[in-house]
Amino acid sequence: MTETCEIIDEGDRLVVVNRNPARRNALTPGFQTGLAEALRRAADLPRLGAVIVTGEGGFFCAGGDLSFLMRAQEMTEPERRAAIMDLAGLIRAVHDCPSPVIAAVEGGAAGAGLSLALACDMIVAAEDAKFSAAYVSAGLVPDAGLTAALTAALPPQLAAEMCLTGAPVAAARLHALGVVNRLVPPGTVLDVAREAASRLAQGPAEAQAAIKTLLTGARRATLEAQFEAEAGAMARALGAPEAAEGIAAFLGKRPADFAARRRGE
Repeated sequence: MTETCEIIDEGDRLVVVNRNPARRNALTPGFQTGLAEALRRAADLPRLGAVIVTGEGGFFCAGGDLSFLMRAQEMTEPERRAAIMDLAGLIRAVHDCPSPVIAAVEGGAAGAGLSLALACDMIVAAEDAKFSAAYVSAGLVPDAGLTAALTAALPPQLAAEMCLTGAPVAAARLHALGVVNRLVPPGTVLDVAREAASRLAQGPAEAQAAIKTLLTGARRATLEAQFEAEAGAMARALGAPEAAEGIAAFLGKRPADFAARRRGE
């Protein structure tokens, strides 16, 4: 457990809660450390049906850590790349966990929060939840394996729309496409995820772990390649003038003026 991550052992499941509601549960180093610890712990607990990941205060996760964005342009490109690969390591740990991992999404998931949700084996989402790639709004590019996850899960045109515009997509649309497993009334997501974990706990743990290995292995080469490609692209983007404008706009809570750069102003 860390300041922004609580791990709750409920017998046949671990519930990992991102406790950073003031920032809509952005991915702090403390949460990343806590989730990684929970995933390691799950490997030694065959009684678990699943690890459930959720956020406090009615929102799953808004993406990357604001403090990282604030200092990113002063970092060297290798330093930025190393930080991006740390996040990729967390996504890899979700895939490597032998227990199923369930994302319990209230409110929505954006940026790296969307990467985390899509890395999970199952998604339970509230009917009013929205999912957004978001990066482009800050002059940035996806990371944490998002391009691999989106192109595997969605028609290519929808994946392109999400990444190129940053526009949110309703949970109902993703449910219709099979990306969201259960679409439930707001406020009931965690209870439904708990029920799913309890059902999984009645099954054969070793067979389930083997199935998960096969499913993740089928797309692992693409994921690893995209981790590397995204890290390079994001490390460069974070140091570029577009990101300077996008991040300043984000911090200043104003629209970014990318059109001025296109006009040469």
